[in-house]
Amino acid sequence: MLESIQNIFKIPELRKRVIFTLLILLVERIGTHVPVPGINSRVLLDYFSSTQGGGLLGLYDLFAGGAFSRATVFALGIMPYISASIIIQLLGAVMPFFQRLQKEGEEGRKKITQYTRYGTVMIAALQAYGVSIFLESIELNGVAAVVDKGWDFRLLTMLTLTAGTILIMWFGEQITERGIGNGISLIIFIGIIARLPDAILDEAQQIMGNNRELLTEVALVAIMVACVASVVALTQGTRKIPVQYAKRVVGRKVYGGQSTHIPLRVNTAGVMPIIFAQSLMFIPQMITQFFPKSEFMQGVASVFDLQSTVYWVVYGILIIFFTYFYTAIAFNPVDVADNMKKHGGFIPGVRPGKHTSEFIDNILMKITLPGSIFLAVIAIFPHLITSTMNVSYNFASFFGGTSLLIIVGVALDTLQHLESHLLMRHYDGFMKGGRVKGRRLA
Repeated sequence: MLESIQNIFKIPELRKRVIFTLLILLVERIGTHVPVPGINSRVLLDYFSSTQGGGLLGLYDLFAGGAFSRATVFALGIMPYISASIIIQLLGAVMPFFQRLQKEGEEGRKKITQYTRYGTVMIAALQAYGVSIFLESIELNGVAAVVDKGWDFRLLTMLTLTAGTILIMWFGEQITERGIGNGISLIIFIGIIARLPDAILDEAQQIMGNNRELLTEVALVAIMVACVASVVALTQGTRKIPVQYAKRVVGRKVYGGQSTHIPLRVNTAGVMPIIFAQSLMFIPQMITQFFPKSEFMQGVASVFDLQSTVYWVVYGILIIFFTYFYTAIAFNPVDVADNMKKHGGFIPGVRPGKHTSEFIDNILMKITLPGSIFLAVIAIFPHLITSTMNVSYNFASFFGGTSLLIIVGVALDTLQHLESHLLMRHYDGFMKGGRVKGRRLA
């Protein structure tokens, strides 16, 4: 492993990509500590400390890397961009205009990206207005979190937070283009990891204060190891479909005749269903921020609170739905069957063409079902831990739920990109003699 890390910095192009990625992430973390003008930071910190990081706003703060609880310029994080991406992809499934753009290749993707950026600005502006109203409503011991309330503060907050979201979106695009891995995923990843030291410190204080028995701590460690292992197994699990290519004689050369396979991943969608579902679950809370004095809207907020069973049931159903939805977008059995037919490939015992696509689609649906259910279970697992073992959500999120799925998924994806660069330049990967098991070259 140490030798592989040294090899990364021996390759000039890879070294530049890694350093560029690290510098961008460093700038992003600095931005999460630059507060919005007009905020009493001490009151805001005491308010979020009194809530113990709970509630949907605490979960939003988790995705923003702690920027939301500090009301910084990056308080909205990357979630408006994720929400805009969801909307555009949903429109692509129902509107012919966006369907045509998806089929236009590179030019179509550029237009979709541009529309996603416009949508990000609109969503970020709406959320920023809701945040400004929320900040004005915070008052602790007779001291308000906002020094000077009114439209001046609201407009300035909307401008600042929207600009911060656009800057984060640009950071993500730059990392994807000039760095290593998926930029948007890495920004979410680094925001979650930034909270790990505080979570470990809180747990250490629990142990030193004798607030838990030794047997409980052992059980927590065992659960953590089991969750990490199961998530890694889910991320790398594949179903291999054998493929045979017929022999073709062209002149004096013989082509084909080889056997290979199509690797269908149990979790083709990766962490995207979790992010998509979480983005939608933020909407009710965001809407209620516009009506702080409405009893009806506050009732809606209580239904979609993290302590509500309704929240977790709807959350699990959305994860299962988005797993199938994103799998259908990421993997098209018809295109795979057509490409196999063009190159003389076939699945033994299955006729080429339509029958092949139906066969692949049938297997994909079967393996996606247990994968989606497990994804939903592991996502709501921290809630079960906090309610049964009296563990803080800030700590529980690291050995189950959204945080662990994102950490494992993004770490493996980034490791795959690094390994691909090493193998292309004839270096050993992170395991001597070949690729890490369960990975494919990019």
